[in-house]
Amino acid sequence: MLAAFALAHGRLVHLPVQTPADLARPEVMWVDLVDPSDDERAMVQSVFRLELPEDEELEDIEESARCYVDEAGLHLNSYFLHQHSEGADNVTVSFLLNEGRLLTMRQEELAVFRLFRLRARVQPEFVSSAEDILLSIYEVAVEYDADVLEGVYSALEKVSSRVLNRETDMNDEAMAETVADIAQQEDVNGKVRLDLMDTRRALSFLLRSRVIGREQEGNLREILRDLESLNNHTGFLFDKINFLMDAVMGLINLSQNKIIKIFSIASVVFLPPTMIASVYGMNFGLMPELSWEFGYPFAILLMLLSGIAPYWFFKKKGWL
Repeated sequence: MLAAFALAHGRLVHLPVQTPADLARPEVMWVDLVDPSDDERAMVQSVFRLELPEDEELEDIEESARCYVDEAGLHLNSYFLHQHSEGADNVTVSFLLNEGRLLTMRQEELAVFRLFRLRARVQPEFVSSAEDILLSIYEVAVEYDADVLEGVYSALEKVSSRVLNRETDMNDEAMAETVADIAQQEDVNGKVRLDLMDTRRALSFLLRSRVIGREQEGNLREILRDLESLNNHTGFLFDKINFLMDAVMGLINLSQNKIIKIFSIASVVFLPPTMIASVYGMNFGLMPELSWEFGYPFAILLMLLSGIAPYWFFKKKGWL
């Protein structure tokens, strides 16, 4: 998808792009590409006389490759959080400030960009330049990360209530579900932490590049302070996750020890009869079973019942 945006009455509006002439209009301030086709890439490269990065170049984690300045302008490649039904991922977004125009390219549509477009469309004077658009996108991304961390904290509070304030013992299924919930929140928290660290690196490079004005520099420093506070909060969440995981593993160990205790007691109880049977069994001259026609089948039946009965009992109690 290829989209172009310009300012109209202080608001960011979408412009239709059908031909290269539509894209080359001087009022175009922001060009956004989402999983672009070969034709769309070729159109952008021919109009603005630059080379768009390939997908494998976007994933390069070296700082020199993710943030740099060349004859085309200032390049920033940053991670943005992408939440979906199965969890969260870090999607790389490529930014290029080129002669007062911002170009962005990514492989997924992100909630951060949808929220930014909504604000820029309904709030007058929300942005006034390409640099404002860049900073505002990062600002919305930090707010989005904060909301995600609040969701992680709320989910961990539910897990904490389930683990620490339980009225009955947790069964194996509940323990497995709890461990899966904790692992999922740990994964999301780790993705947010990586996103925050990468955003701080990109903004620090933008600050050193001196391509923004004094007022924008103040806003950028404010975003960096928010990043620092959120980064500390992810550390707190990691500590909470580790505590809950240790608590759940402790409950699992207690449950296993309870089962082992039951088997230990059963073995101790049946040890004396087993010893007596080993010493005196089959050592008597008068044994009615020797001449009993159904003695052998009856013994086999008793053996089967003696094996099935304990298994059924332990299964009913939920110990197996």
